[in-house]
Amino acid sequence: MSAAKPGSPYQQLGGDAAVRQLVDRFYDLMDENKEAATVREMHPDNLTESRDKLYEFLSGFLGGPPLYHQNRGHPKLRMRHLPFSIDEQARDQWLSCMYRALEEQTDDALLLMQLKSSFYKTAHHMINQQ
Repeated sequence: MSAAKPGSPYQQLGGDAAVRQLVDRFYDLMDENKEAATVREMHPDNLTESRDKLYEFLSGFLGGPPLYHQNRGHPKLRMRHLPFSIDEQARDQWLSCMYRALEEQTDDALLLMQLKSSFYKTAHHMINQQ
């Protein structure tokens, strides 16, 4: 397993356990938040595999070990999300859950701003419906 990049968001958040915590809180929020119903319906009832995939992806995305790449190959995010009808509403629901999970986990304003910007760009790129 590769080491995290020094000073990476992965390290700033707290490493492996923190990334897992972020993912778990994100999916808990998605389950709890009725306003996230559209994006929640895109996921299976049992979120275990979804949690594992996002955890692996975020590990590498945030500058830690490239777990997704090692275990599943190139993420090909846009291609993998094409079967789902993703519009601005779905993007915003996903981001709302992720932003809240991030806000609960870090009080580093600069890190939070950088992560929100990065997540926005990625989530916006997944839009495939008007």
